[in-house]
Amino acid sequence: MRYISTRGGSPPVGFVEAVLAGLAPDGGLYIPETWPGFTREEIAAFAGRPYAEVAAAVLGRFAGDEIAQGDLARMCREAYAAFDHPAVVPLVQLGSDVFLAELFHGPSLAFKDVAMQLLARLSDHVLERAGRTQTILCATSGDTGGAAVEAFRGRANTRIVAMFPDGRISEVQRRFMTTAVEDNVRCLAVAGDFDACQAILKTALADAELQRSVGLSAVNSINFARIVAQSVYYFTTAVALGAPHRPVSFAVPSGNFGDGFAGYVAHRLGLPVGRILIGTNANDILARTFRTGLYARGTVAETQSPAMDIQSASNFERLFFEATGRDGPGTATAFSGFASGRDIVTPPDALVAMTAIFAGASTDEAATTREMQLTLSETGEMVDPHTAVALSALRRHPAPGPTVVLATAHPAKFPEAVQAATGRAPETPARARALAERPERFEPIAADAGKVSDYVRTFAGG
Repeated sequence: MRYISTRGGSPPVGFVEAVLAGLAPDGGLYIPETWPGFTREEIAAFAGRPYAEVAAAVLGRFAGDEIAQGDLARMCREAYAAFDHPAVVPLVQLGSDVFLAELFHGPSLAFKDVAMQLLARLSDHVLERAGRTQTILCATSGDTGGAAVEAFRGRANTRIVAMFPDGRISEVQRRFMTTAVEDNVRCLAVAGDFDACQAILKTALADAELQRSVGLSAVNSINFARIVAQSVYYFTTAVALGAPHRPVSFAVPSGNFGDGFAGYVAHRLGLPVGRILIGTNANDILARTFRTGLYARGTVAETQSPAMDIQSASNFERLFFEATGRDGPGTATAFSGFASGRDIVTPPDALVAMTAIFAGASTDEAATTREMQLTLSETGEMVDPHTAVALSALRRHPAPGPTVVLATAHPAKFPEAVQAATGRAPETPARARALAERPERFEPIAADAGKVSDYVRTFAGG
């Protein structure tokens, strides 16, 4: 398997290089040169298999012969042994055709664990084999940072710097990062929003000298291995509900569009997907784009679903590249222009291709609160505000047949919002309770790419 850049200006690379680099040298995102696939019989055979086995099968399609299947199987077993539910991603039925996929049974109580626990082991394996080390710079809107710190803390071959927007994530989200005591972990509270953090990350990854001197890499969903790992639960949940013999739809709370694009990956691999409904909060860049074709940045609004407070969804670039017939130069022009403040007008044919599988709907704060109330009263299930956004979107835009709603975080990660909405405090898992007793360690920093790069260089000894 070879991987190419969405912007067409970088040479193809292998799976390992794509995983370790994160971003392509031309600023684009890596995507397979050709899509692998599963037959209907192979997908049907996933039924009843342990989650780790399905993960190894899916990842193997993308790793090719660069990583032995036995090693992939071992890494998947180890990664998902860290989860506190034997199914890893259990399904809970909410209605006759609505099911909740609980993605929050990992170490940091959020869906990012599903990919991050595997990515940490994958990185360790290839770094040790190559005699290399890496420095991860992570930009988080809340959950990626905690999952990354949990996965990479204490690992001999990796240093990690987690950036988060100061004052714009929940206390529990912050503490999953800032209470780490290992020497290979640093946390930065950036004076800005998540889009500022993400812009700093992309600037740093485009700095060839910095990348060379510290072995810079990324674990955000710009890293294609993250997307592949997240596509696995589309297979396991859909097969449990009758795929491939019938299509299954999904409702996905989305900010950076990594979880949504993972569904597209599953679809390209052969999974029959009815529709992927992208639910956004007031930061509705994706919902607006799927409705009108205009990808236009708005002002970031602070909401009770802070991981989705994003007006620049990085993985939309991958979908744009695919929908425009893999037009690398066109994608480069569009997204370099977007970074400079220009809007992107999606070509009509590309919008038709996108909306053949994707739809979008935004949910305001009042509707998010109301959905947490309704879900609890109607089903007895308590959900976090991000999951509530997807449920609210689905309530207004139902799909025919079974639909899986991705529950992206445990309600205990947002206790104030959940209690304010429902009048009940969520039960706090032991993992989260322990955080309250630990001292925090983080440093404030300006939203300045140069200052962050200097910090990373000093920390990594580059």
